[in-house]
Amino acid sequence: MSEPASPRLPRTLRQRRIVDHLSEVSSATAAELSALTGVSVMTIHRDIEDLAHRGILRRFHGGVSVLPTSVFESSSEFRLQTRGAAKEALARRAVRFVEPGMSVMLDDSTTVLALARLLNDVGPLTVITNYRQAVEVLRENDDIRLIVVGGHYSRTHDSYIAMPSHESVDSYAVDVVFQSTSAMGADMTYHQEQDIVLMKRAMLRSGDTRVLMMDGTKVGRTSLHHYVPVSDYTDVILTDDVDTETVDRVEKNARVHLVSIRG
Repeated sequence: MSEPASPRLPRTLRQRRIVDHLSEVSSATAAELSALTGVSVMTIHRDIEDLAHRGILRRFHGGVSVLPTSVFESSSEFRLQTRGAAKEALARRAVRFVEPGMSVMLDDSTTVLALARLLNDVGPLTVITNYRQAVEVLRENDDIRLIVVGGHYSRTHDSYIAMPSHESVDSYAVDVVFQSTSAMGADMTYHQEQDIVLMKRAMLRSGDTRVLMMDGTKVGRTSLHHYVPVSDYTDVILTDDVDTETVDRVEKNARVHLVSIRG
């Protein structure tokens, strides 16, 4: 089959367009992606095979999807490519909780990774994390004492997940813990994977101030496992695309900070 006559995107940009599109519509057929990108269905199938091999999307009968289901979390690599503006807005608000000299714990969410990038400019800090990407962001900063916790390496999450006792995490007491998770309602948070739930709970127990960072696409949803009640957090940072009724309900459980993602 010959390629359409329209200008052809470079492969990397084409695959980014595919991922961005699927993050908005949940799923699509190869024919739909062909029309979107201006390349043949055969080329789209090669892109799908590559992205599936990298763990960015899933194939099913009749189409492909990249959004996490209530059972399976999408890969860290995919999550790094989505909702960038929202994550940066959440991070700019979150960094206001941090002062030089503090101890900070970061989970393995890509939302919190946006905050890690800002910590390089704060000053002397002790940062504890189980996320390899956060280690890469911070490891060359002489002002940051970096401590890595966890156990076995999870390729899906690109992080280190401790055994159920989580003794390596429970031994710390930090000024502030920053987390995000897969889904939340007004009263409860959720995640698809039990080992991640156990790791996040152990990390949350370490913090005096406990901050949850969530963009609007995660609010009003559930996943397979209950994580912790929203009231276990002292503060929740939300993007302003969350409806006001939900915001009011969340405020009964924790202090809410809204950030704008418009403009």
